[in-house]
Amino acid sequence: MSAATFISRVLGFIRDMIVARFLGASGVSDSFFVAFRVPNLLRELFAEGSMSSGFIPVLTEYKTNKGEKETVDLVRVTFTFIVVIIGLICILGIVFATPIVKLIAPGFVNDVAKFNSTVDLTQVMFPFLLFVSLSALTMGALNTKKKFFVPAMASACFNVTIIITITLFYSYFKEPVMSVAVGVTVGGLSQFLWQLPMFFKNNYSLRPYFNFSHPGLKKVGALVFPAAAGTAVAQFNIFMSTILASYLPTGSITYLYYAMRLIQFPVGIFGVAMGMAVLPTLSEHAARGEFETLTKDFAFSLKLLFAITVPSMAGLIVLSEPIVSTLLQRGQFDHTAVKATASALVCYSMGIWAMVGVRVVASTFYAMQNTKTPVKTAMISVLVNMFLSIVLMQYLSHAGLALANALASAVNFLLLFYLLRSRLLTLDASDIGVSFMKTLTSSVIMGLVGWYMIRLTHWDLTDSSISKTVFLTCTIALCVLAYTISALSLKSEEVHYIYQIIMAKTSGRKK
Repeated sequence: MSAATFISRVLGFIRDMIVARFLGASGVSDSFFVAFRVPNLLRELFAEGSMSSGFIPVLTEYKTNKGEKETVDLVRVTFTFIVVIIGLICILGIVFATPIVKLIAPGFVNDVAKFNSTVDLTQVMFPFLLFVSLSALTMGALNTKKKFFVPAMASACFNVTIIITITLFYSYFKEPVMSVAVGVTVGGLSQFLWQLPMFFKNNYSLRPYFNFSHPGLKKVGALVFPAAAGTAVAQFNIFMSTILASYLPTGSITYLYYAMRLIQFPVGIFGVAMGMAVLPTLSEHAARGEFETLTKDFAFSLKLLFAITVPSMAGLIVLSEPIVSTLLQRGQFDHTAVKATASALVCYSMGIWAMVGVRVVASTFYAMQNTKTPVKTAMISVLVNMFLSIVLMQYLSHAGLALANALASAVNFLLLFYLLRSRLLTLDASDIGVSFMKTLTSSVIMGLVGWYMIRLTHWDLTDSSISKTVFLTCTIALCVLAYTISALSLKSEEVHYIYQIIMAKTSGRKK
């Protein structure tokens, strides 16, 4: 699943590089990213975020206890419900796009052209919500049967579609940015269509089933709606940043978007992938009452996740400017935009460990069919984020909003972990803490190596993308080596586990 997500993230970066080249960090790019924020938020609410947390545990329970026919019927009725309800939401979103944009970007109101463009883009991209919700349904159904690679590759289809659309049709639109919006909507459709062959191969059906009183659907709803509320609370942090950033200098929203995209690389590849991959297994343990095994799987997943993402966090902090410059500095995206994006990246990166940790801790609550506790902790983190955002933006501008988000994520994780520990009495928090400190120490050593490397040459004076890419690749490779040696020296069980897997697969290929 991480491999598929990695491919998707790489394609996502290529997509962002192309968008940055054509749109730069301008009023046009700010309009696009604000417009995309609305369907993207609703995607988190009704699709990939809440759908997984509510749908997979119930579907797993049906598959384990009630058989194939009942499982297929639950998928059919959920599909029908999504088409009706989410379809209606899309229609309402298109009709009421103007007040929606006024709500999320009040700073745009005085700029008529910018505001109208944002409204138009919002209307074009709203159908994306329906398509991506259906994609989440098929993904959840396949994940329940332990099929991960094909569903995880659906995001790659989304990115490829946008790349093709903007590259081929950019000059054909009166407003060229519209090509990106069209690509988003068509890309959402491609995500859904990509999974259908495997979906049908696993004996699922999409025949309409209008039994909205189905007990399984009610149970999914009972879990999804609290999870959606929790996601809404968490996504409110991003909306708060967007609202506040709309009052900052032009380009601020764009800087925050690209910085967030960069931290989503480790968060998506490892945090989201791990959270989704462990959910079916943890759900099975919970359905059978195997809580001791559930606790062990959770602890191992969290330690392994930290062993991978904490060094990623350190690398993004130390190499922030070289990374942003190599990936984005071309066309309309100049050196000033690089510096501003890098400062936001550093601040966002400080919260990566917490963002990925929340994914696994929340998945454990979802597996036990408890979606209310993550909502409560997320609400507290929103209050923290609101307060810190207003304070820190006064001193750090857009970077202050990123730092507030990172600190709020840390509060969310620590509260959620504390509450989970009180439920899983056999959870050894000290073992997780020792593992985390070994990982953190090795990451600091790795960071020092990266810091030394970027001071050996004036990498920022060259305009050659090839030179920058070679330098950055070599530096990252050296950093990975430094981290691996340090972690193995400190006897990190998780890094040793990863090392053994790599060696086993390498020897297997040779044979």
